[in-house]
Amino acid sequence: MALLFTATPAIKRAVASINALEPSKFPLLLTRITQKLHLKDDRTFSEDEEAKLQDALGLTAGDLELVLQTLEFFLQQAAYHSAKPAVFTQQLQQLDMDEDKVKTVVEAWTSSGREVVQRLRQRTLNPKQLEDINWRLNLQMAQSTQLKMKMPNAMFELGVKNENTETKEKIRMEFTHEELYKFYNQLETVQKQLDSLS
Repeated sequence: MALLFTATPAIKRAVASINALEPSKFPLLLTRITQKLHLKDDRTFSEDEEAKLQDALGLTAGDLELVLQTLEFFLQQAAYHSAKPAVFTQQLQQLDMDEDKVKTVVEAWTSSGREVVQRLRQRTLNPKQLEDINWRLNLQMAQSTQLKMKMPNAMFELGVKNENTETKEKIRMEFTHEELYKFYNQLETVQKQLDSLS
């Protein structure tokens, strides 16, 4: 069985705060987290909502932030490992989380885990995606300090689209022969690793 989480001091502190939460409010907190888990740049709660949560849950701003981040981390790890409820339960128990809180987290995972995994799969890791590539070769024959020289280089222009803002930008790169060869070898390594995963 893979270890989903390690009991770091921050996680221990977060679990202590989670254990102290009122049982009636905890499921609502988890529901909101599971609904927003797939949104990469969005906060789970607005600043106003977080201020109200601090009062309602009796937590400081720092403790609330830690609790939210830790619960998100637990659910992200469960999604990444496609954790079975029994394994997830055992892992949370090993962190000294109270039984009622463990049960609530696992129930939230069981009821919405499949949907969370689907939404996370649709999310791109990076909002910027390559759309097109233009290139050309240049041969530099002279420089102000050197009359006779042959220095080939490749110029690339990458058309990149930001999926969040729908804007497009162009990234220009220049490679010498040696730099291009090194870059090519790195791309080959990446391709082999991608092939081994498929």
